[in-house]
Amino acid sequence: MPQIEPRAFYETLTARGIDLFAGVPDSLLKDFCAYLLANCPPDRNIIEANEGNAVGMASGYHISTGKYAAVYLQNSGLGNAVNPLLSLADPEIYGIPMLLIIGWRGEPGVKDEPQHATQGKLTLPLLETMGIGYTVIDPQIWQDQVAQAIGKLETEPKPYALVIRKGTFSSYKAPTEPTALPLKRENALEAIVENIDPAAFIVSTTGKTSRELFEIRERRGESHDHDLLTVGSMGHSSSIAMGMCLGTKHPVYCIDGDGAFLMHMGAAAIAAQSASSNLRYIVINNGAHESVGGQPTIGFKIDLAGVLAAIGFTSVVTVSDPAELPEAIRKLTATDRGALVIEVAQGSRDDLGRPTTTPVQNKRDMMRLFARERDA
Repeated sequence: MPQIEPRAFYETLTARGIDLFAGVPDSLLKDFCAYLLANCPPDRNIIEANEGNAVGMASGYHISTGKYAAVYLQNSGLGNAVNPLLSLADPEIYGIPMLLIIGWRGEPGVKDEPQHATQGKLTLPLLETMGIGYTVIDPQIWQDQVAQAIGKLETEPKPYALVIRKGTFSSYKAPTEPTALPLKRENALEAIVENIDPAAFIVSTTGKTSRELFEIRERRGESHDHDLLTVGSMGHSSSIAMGMCLGTKHPVYCIDGDGAFLMHMGAAAIAAQSASSNLRYIVINNGAHESVGGQPTIGFKIDLAGVLAAIGFTSVVTVSDPAELPEAIRKLTATDRGALVIEVAQGSRDDLGRPTTTPVQNKRDMMRLFARERDA
């Protein structure tokens, strides 16, 4: 199958007047996103907290300049973008043209993870329902397709989408500067499992965090019925944990990532103010959207512990030294609605697998455990 060089795709877009890119990185777009990171001026490639924010930015840019922005996202991110697409950019409201570049995870007939199956089937019908025209990019005629898409933006006051299949882009590796931190995320997760009450529950964020937690349990010969692996629904783990706290007297640990925390920061604020006292909140901060290509977040540019303390979590500390981590976790276990920030380097094992149980099995096992607790 022929592929599109990210450089050629970028230069074609910019030659046609698109000079602002905003969005949330996606694994199918990782090579294009890597090219943007290395070659697009920093003020012209904004990695947003969530996809709806990117639609808002593209709207403001068009209103102030008359130009079109490109919004890149995974198709799962359409959930975050539906509201501003329909209540802001829609032609019956403000009529904002912008180019959506959408990675098509879960495309029917293409092997993918279970959390992408439904979204994959509904991606094109959802765009049709929203009245958003689209083209599924064909690497053999992509330049003509891009030209037609830009033509749509010039003649119709509404968004238009380019849908990107798996393998569309050829490989591009952006130069990176590894974070000089001694902790790896998997080691941090092992320390958490070793130092909390075995009866406690864990809600782990989407991506490699949940994959590593699953393999840690396998290595330790432990069941998975105390862990809810948030395989999708990025940014919602704190809300899941908050709801779970109401069904148990045991502690519930939410293990979040910096990207997920930033995506729906308000959810953590509500949890800090309103969750039961048995909630414990952990952010593992590697400053990157590692699971979809390692694009940077602002995780190391802001005071995450200060934010968590300001919104109401108690006794918030930041740890990056492996020797200090066990004591910090033990302190967290004794703190109602406590929080902990663990700073780690990027990177995971090359042989990291994926959960071998299904989400439905995971849910059923946990529900049986909760039921036994209620009946005790």
